[in-house]
Amino acid sequence: MSFEGKSVLVTGGGSGIGAGTAEELARRGARVTIVGRGADRLADTARRIGELVGRPDQVLAHSADVTDEDAVAGAVAAAVEHGGGLDGVVACAGGSETIGPLTQMDTDAWKRTVDLNVNGMMLTLKHSARALVARGGGSFVAISSIAASNTHRWFGAYGPTKSAVDHMVALAADELGASNVRVNGIRPGLIETELVAPILDDPAIAEDYRVNTPIPRIGQADDVAKFAAFLLGDESTWLTGQVVNVDGGQMLRRGPDFTPMLEPLFGADGLRGVMPEEG
Repeated sequence: MSFEGKSVLVTGGGSGIGAGTAEELARRGARVTIVGRGADRLADTARRIGELVGRPDQVLAHSADVTDEDAVAGAVAAAVEHGGGLDGVVACAGGSETIGPLTQMDTDAWKRTVDLNVNGMMLTLKHSARALVARGGGSFVAISSIAASNTHRWFGAYGPTKSAVDHMVALAADELGASNVRVNGIRPGLIETELVAPILDDPAIAEDYRVNTPIPRIGQADDVAKFAAFLLGDESTWLTGQVVNVDGGQMLRRGPDFTPMLEPLFGADGLRGVMPEEG
């Protein structure tokens, strides 16, 4: 599936799934604009992909914070200029600052996570959808998480915010279908990136993921990138409003057990909601 002549915006494009998706699309000929907060990392990623595909100007690095509306509008404008319009978006920007029992949750960290995952996705959708509509149609792909479909105890705001992303996909698909804009989502499972290195380094947690994943391997960014390319391309033009787990089948079983990592920090009682005594 060629993307020659197509223009795609990828948020969170400096590393992980975003960088993997940008590389996949550039390999297929798309002009890609990658967006993120780390200017140096973005520049390095754009340079690496450009050298890989033999087109130094194929990938544009544009530094922006997706929680800043003016910055998002500027990023979309940059993508339109770079690609001569906008045909697709892969919204990968997201993360979490919260981990641990709800009863001990850092409220400010919760709010920042909601801002990034929910408001950042909304702003990306709001401004990029305008460009897709102006183009006469296109495809928006939101990166959600298996944490939206399977509870992940002690993950704090992450799962609830990704559930909000899933509903946003449905809402936007319903609204934008009349303008030939398709909106779909992907729920990745455990994907081998630098962010999950501590999980994979813990033998007990790594084994818990293994026994709860029918296809017995760790996911790669490429697994998500190839499915994102399908959702962006001409082979899925009657597909919208869908959120698909790309997780090796883990959604058939259960979310991870992080007890081995978190019990030493919060104690067994803390993990079931008991507050520590004030000393």
